[in-house]
Amino acid sequence: MRISMAQLNCHAGNINYNKSIICSAIRRAKDQGADLVAFPELSVTGYPPLGLLHSDDFIEQCSRALIEIAAECSGITAIVGAPEAVWKKLYNTAYVLSEGKIVFTARKAMLQANDIFNEYKYFEQGGNYSVFHFKGKKIALTAGDDLLDVSMFQKPDMIINLAAIPFSCTQAASRTDIFSVRVRAYGVPTVVVNYAGASAELIFDGSSVAIAPDGTVCKKLPPFEEAMLTFDTDELAAGTAACADSNVNHTGLMHDALILGIKDYFRKTGFSEAILGLSGGIDSAVVLCLAAEALGAASVRSLLMPSRYSSAHSIDDSTKLSERLGTRYNIINIEKSFCTIEEGLAPLFTGKAEDATEENIQARIRAVFLMAVSNKSGCMLLNTSNKSEAAVGYGTLYGDMAGSLSVIGDVYKTDVYKLAAYINRDREIIPANIIGKPPSAELRPNQLDSDSLPAYNLLDSILCRYIEQQMPVEEIVRHTGNRETVYRLVKMICSTEYKRYQSPPVLMVSAKASGAGRRIPLAAKLPVAYQKTGRPF
Repeated sequence: MRISMAQLNCHAGNINYNKSIICSAIRRAKDQGADLVAFPELSVTGYPPLGLLHSDDFIEQCSRALIEIAAECSGITAIVGAPEAVWKKLYNTAYVLSEGKIVFTARKAMLQANDIFNEYKYFEQGGNYSVFHFKGKKIALTAGDDLLDVSMFQKPDMIINLAAIPFSCTQAASRTDIFSVRVRAYGVPTVVVNYAGASAELIFDGSSVAIAPDGTVCKKLPPFEEAMLTFDTDELAAGTAACADSNVNHTGLMHDALILGIKDYFRKTGFSEAILGLSGGIDSAVVLCLAAEALGAASVRSLLMPSRYSSAHSIDDSTKLSERLGTRYNIINIEKSFCTIEEGLAPLFTGKAEDATEENIQARIRAVFLMAVSNKSGCMLLNTSNKSEAAVGYGTLYGDMAGSLSVIGDVYKTDVYKLAAYINRDREIIPANIIGKPPSAELRPNQLDSDSLPAYNLLDSILCRYIEQQMPVEEIVRHTGNRETVYRLVKMICSTEYKRYQSPPVLMVSAKASGAGRRIPLAAKLPVAYQKTGRPF
């Protein structure tokens, strides 16, 4: 039996587009001599369809699309994912289509309920996995996490799993290992077909696999791109055609994931050009490089907006970077605007010392200029804040936190440096001075990030334990040996949740990004360690 794995980049809600690429893939699989072609979970709707599933019209469109896809299945059988409506109940269902008909269905049983997916809000649970007979074989058909709990009482000859597994740098390597362990326990060949594309914050890396009964990965599709592979099931015999093992470059994977995230966000929202503020710092430099690679240099522009506190090398470094990339840039000095606002506020601020207020005014002036150009030219504003800063609220609402998409909002500062090194792996694109100089917001004289935050190595190690690993505060103290710093940072995290709540969508490369990956109540009772200090900024 010949099987095709078709990992597609479906578009959430775009049923006609999804139908067209599914039908095209069915024709290619047929040309390659496939008997069966399998697609990702909910491939007809795109993933995740979320509130669209509450629309009766949307469900009806899905049903019509299934009929049209089935009509394409002449001389070949296809497995596609779509919602199934039964007596006002909705199921996440895998459909087997053959000779113009729906010949079999399997409903997803293990629905997900976490910050990223809350399938119980939309779907009913299905029963145990289902087995259908095909070419003399019994095939167990599963969706998503159902693969992790397959009872073998029906003794299937093969398992096919339709998946929608988001990318995470920390889980990229372990995911295949988990599959291999489960398949080894089942002792039957298994095919897992995953999405390869981005849907707003979520990035799906594809990396679909076919695994032999002994857990050996025999076939694997490339990450972050649409692909199809057709093979004979005899090739899944234990250990006969193992994939070559390659070292995982986590920074390279993160880079490629962010490129795909930017590219798909623009393509699927109908935008083609981007704008961002280029400060001379490493964060905006990395975002500019990623945007230029994802969209093309001609589609990216930046504004350089010096103030009285900006260093000359910040402008020089930024222009050098832009010229190396071939992106457009303009220089707008914000000093006149800053002075005008200071004069207007002078009667209200008499006798009060300068503080974060004046720093935030500068950041908000820059946001006004960026949004004005965005409005006038129809380009999308990219946010350049990193995860380390966002986690502790080191940013200005309606200022440097503005944007329609946060590109590196799930990337810790230490990883931003790794991304810069990766971008410069073949030649110097980001000037060495941008990478080497101490980080600074340049909003007051001689300002450095280290004035307000601990060293980024320490900061990121604490944040990772608190956010990703959800480690108790006292345990973090034991690991770091720095009680005062740990408690101060936890206070900062807890007191600035309102900022992250208003942040733009964040491209997720971890399991715990702000927003889709980590939802904290705004008015929750905060930890005992927290005591409100300072003022919002």
